[in-house]
Amino acid sequence: MEAKPPLYPVAGAAGPEGDKDSLGVPDGLGVPDGLGVPDGPEAPLDELVGAYPNYNEEEEERRYYRRKRLAVVKNVLAASAGGMLTYGVYLGLLQMQLILHYDETYREVKYGNMGLPDIDSKMLMGINVTPIAALLYTPVLIRFFGTKWMMFLAVGIYALFVSTNYWERYYTLVPSAVALGMAIVPLWASMGNYITRMAQKYYEFSHYKEDEQKPQQRPPRGSHAPYLLVFQAIFYSFFHLSFACAQLPMIYFLNSYLYDLNHTLCNVHSCGTNSHGILNGFNKTVLRTLPRSKNLIVVETVLMAVAFLAMLLVLGLCGAAYRPTEEIDLRSVGWGNIFQLPFKHVRDFRLRHLVPFFIYSGFEVLFACTGLALGYGVCSIGLEQLAYLLTAYGLGASAASFLGLLGLWLPRSVPLVAGALLHLLLIISLFFWAPVPKVQQHRWILYAAAVLWGVGSALNKTGLSTLLGIMYEDKERQDFIFTIYHWWQAVAIFAVYLGSSLPMKAKLAVLLVTLVVAVASYLWMEQKLQRGALPRQPRIPRPQHKVRGYRYLEEDNSDESDAEGERCGDCGQGACAEEEARQRRPPSGREPAGRCRRPCPYEQAQGGDGPEEQ
Repeated sequence: MEAKPPLYPVAGAAGPEGDKDSLGVPDGLGVPDGLGVPDGPEAPLDELVGAYPNYNEEEEERRYYRRKRLAVVKNVLAASAGGMLTYGVYLGLLQMQLILHYDETYREVKYGNMGLPDIDSKMLMGINVTPIAALLYTPVLIRFFGTKWMMFLAVGIYALFVSTNYWERYYTLVPSAVALGMAIVPLWASMGNYITRMAQKYYEFSHYKEDEQKPQQRPPRGSHAPYLLVFQAIFYSFFHLSFACAQLPMIYFLNSYLYDLNHTLCNVHSCGTNSHGILNGFNKTVLRTLPRSKNLIVVETVLMAVAFLAMLLVLGLCGAAYRPTEEIDLRSVGWGNIFQLPFKHVRDFRLRHLVPFFIYSGFEVLFACTGLALGYGVCSIGLEQLAYLLTAYGLGASAASFLGLLGLWLPRSVPLVAGALLHLLLIISLFFWAPVPKVQQHRWILYAAAVLWGVGSALNKTGLSTLLGIMYEDKERQDFIFTIYHWWQAVAIFAVYLGSSLPMKAKLAVLLVTLVVAVASYLWMEQKLQRGALPRQPRIPRPQHKVRGYRYLEEDNSDESDAEGERCGDCGQGACAEEEARQRRPPSGREPAGRCRRPCPYEQAQGGDGPEEQ
């Protein structure tokens, strides 16, 4: 029996394989001189290891950018789900907590003379008053931590507020409420900035071939708008779903302990437009039996687990909004400039015209949760229907958020104005409607009003955020713009908190006037833009990677507008570099102001502060 030849040839061995070279190629079989693979250790690696024969560079590049686009979609979904869970847990816990603390029997049995109503009033004050100072620190925090980590930190503060309800005392509830108030504006400003950046990145990954052909050119203005419309619709669909998720503790736990409307509404004589304050005459005892402490701990543990899940979603599934070099550049413009730039954006007439809409955006959300749900709903059909009313509002707003996609085919003003007109009709109708307490026949009207108000809210929120993302697409100023937007919302919520004891007609009148002014101001802004009026934006200073004191005030003056800075930018980088080199030379005399030289402060004072908006 013949022995089988070895599987691998032995180096230097004679035999049947001896007439082949070391790579198994027979001698003299058509390998031309100079093209054979040389033997020995001197053989180059690139000749021994060739390229993969079926490698398609274009196909691999297409797959790479497809994975990038899927990662962007994953980021949007994770941020939206994290925001929904965070806000849903916060609203659900706060609603359940206020109902329990309202009941006199619960307070006396559980807490005695601890002064729980006073603690609740201070807690609400901390939540509503603290955001007034957010304009001072929000841009600094977003630039310092980064957009993603600011979202994670703010969600963690919301989870901290949930955890303090395990031990309800003054020194736990009030400080956590103040911390929560400080995190409200940074959370939603960073969320708005994050969604806008994801739309811009999705455009970059979808048009990567254009970037390869023109690497130094910026994409056309408004090119990311279709993706922004889709992403904002997804985000606000999740956000408004939080109002429905917040009612789960009420539906599955607290409703079984509540009295029916015949007991809670026994002293209520006027509702709707004839009411004063919040539930005037409502019974002081709303609980038939007191929930056991063990059951309360289980509910709070579930809410805490959901808040922790929201933190994990933001931490693990949300990618960075900027590249590391971009993050460094955003921080390197100077902390003094970062602090000042939100205030300097007031010179932009577009923002000034949108301020009434920002204020109304805060008014209408609080009116849906307090005025419509309490003054019209609970006042007439009982506390046990509160959860279902707010669920109808949340589901209607969540579904109507996709109506913002109409901006893909219609002018951008149509969804925003349509939502405002819908709210206008509802406000006028509510002006003349006073439902009778303890009458169930008009329940369907309340649910219809809640759903329609949710539709208007969705068009309002989606339209405003999309409009800001389209008008301010420079990544250097997006966090400032969304900070201003959500700060004005916080100011409006604070105003609603102060005026909670006003009559319902006064609240409706304020809503109506604010809405009319907002729509008129917005349409005036659009008309000015169509006439060609140029907005005056503060110039973002160049990143200063070396600490040079306050000299950036001369070289990169953020007080100047973009039009002033273009006088040097139009001459090209070479001219500006020559000018900087000329400035380093020792002065030999007075040098005339060239066309591309930035004027000194004295020359700026003589020649004016720059072009004002028309």
